[in-house]
Amino acid sequence: MELSTQTAWLFLLAIPIACIAWTVTHEEVFREPREYCLARSQKGKTIASRKFFYLFTCEYCFSHYVTIIMLFVTNYKLLFTDWRGYLIAGFALVFIANVYMSLFALVRIDLKKVRLEAENEEKKE
Repeated sequence: MELSTQTAWLFLLAIPIACIAWTVTHEEVFREPREYCLARSQKGKTIASRKFFYLFTCEYCFSHYVTIIMLFVTNYKLLFTDWRGYLIAGFALVFIANVYMSLFALVRIDLKKVRLEAENEEKKE
């Protein structure tokens, strides 16, 4: 696969990774399982159980596991055609997906700020 095609795949595959990781770790639809995992990550009896449940509350951590699944499903490799391609692709995908999630978080904060300002203006009138 040409480098330009690999690069396009990199930026495109990071989109569903970011969407899945963000949805599981932030959105209301997964609130109850996330709260359960958060409680178990704080009050688990063993360090292994605390770390395991923490993975479902951190978008960065969770994006690694989503990336592993996506690499398995798509067979995507970056720069090399052997195991090194998987390794490089995995870390590159996690990086790009987390850039996407950071940008999305900034947009959401800005939208929330605008919404709150509009509500405050309505209350004043």
